Amino acid sequence: MREPGFWYPARRGTVPAVARLLAPAGYVYGVAGRMKRRMTKPERAAVPVVCIGNITAGGAGKTPVAMTVAERLAAKGERVHFLTRGYGGRERGPIRVDRAHHGAGDVGDEPLLLAAVAPTWVAADRPEGAAAAVRGGAGLLVMDDGFQNPSLAKDFSILVVDAAAGIGNGRLVPSGPLRERVDDALARANAIVLTGRGHAGDGIAARARARGIPVFNAIVRPPAPADLGDGPFLAFAGIGRPEKFFATLRELGAEVAETVSFADHHMYRESDAVRLLVRARELGARLITTEKDAARLSHAPAASARARLAGAVLTLPVRALVADIDTLMSLISDAVTRARRT
Repeated sequence: MREPGFWYPARRGTVPAVARLLAPAGYVYGVAGRMKRRMTKPERAAVPVVCIGNITAGGAGKTPVAMTVAERLAAKGERVHFLTRGYGGRERGPIRVDRAHHGAGDVGDEPLLLAAVAPTWVAADRPEGAAAAVRGGAGLLVMDDGFQNPSLAKDFSILVVDAAAGIGNGRLVPSGPLRERVDDALARANAIVLTGRGHAGDGIAARARARGIPVFNAIVRPPAPADLGDGPFLAFAGIGRPEKFFATLRELGAEVAETVSFADHHMYRESDAVRLLVRARELGARLITTEKDAARLSHAPAASARARLAGAVLTLPVRALVADIDTLMSLISDAVTRARRT
């Protein structure tokens, strides 16, 4: 889905008429979420659970943060497995992701990325997924998303917020981008990670600090110096905020001739692939996209335009580079130790 423009009005503090009209639906959405959390008794997994989530619908950078945290934990000797819902995939699980056999249509795009870092389990029922992961050898679970899912107890929860977008108009879905009220979310958060540059996230950061919740800043960048070669590039992306990807390319020095945006988790059709291939040829440009988009092009039929696009496109891998990462990992390690004691 594409984020409605009224979720993030150009002038801060303004509330478009359509957002006001949808406010009653947002109120119902919020009440339903609070009731579900109050009425659900979280199940405790047999291993510690670290949750990486966000407070808004759309891309805030939680998957790069989850991969960075998992890699750091694995470097400390933890047997890290990912647990995720697998948005956009048909599998309800529990199922362990196999990159050789599963495509984005099976398990979603994000699990395919996560599975390149650590064993990854897709499960609509999170406690069942956690149990399956433990049977599969997990010593610690990192949940990519699931902050609003009350079925599984978390030992440490990180809220990821886009510094440039913040919480938008501050209203609940569908009136705004919020998945729940800010105060409700902060009551369960152990840390905040602001991704990118900007000041729209300053408000929620200040509210977090007032509660004693530590706030960390991060940028999303390639894990190693990127050698993009010669441009120009035709950049395309179907993620929460494609403009963030395009901005990253320019900051890395890439010559971006043209950009094409698709809705988040867009499943590429033959017509999309043909359009991109033809336009790149017209521009004399190389094609470049995100890892998530490339995952949705995997397992395309060999003779299809999607397969030709997958073979022609350059992919930019990214991780979250968190300032003062050692302090964040120390907080997580302390929470993991406490969980194991109990």
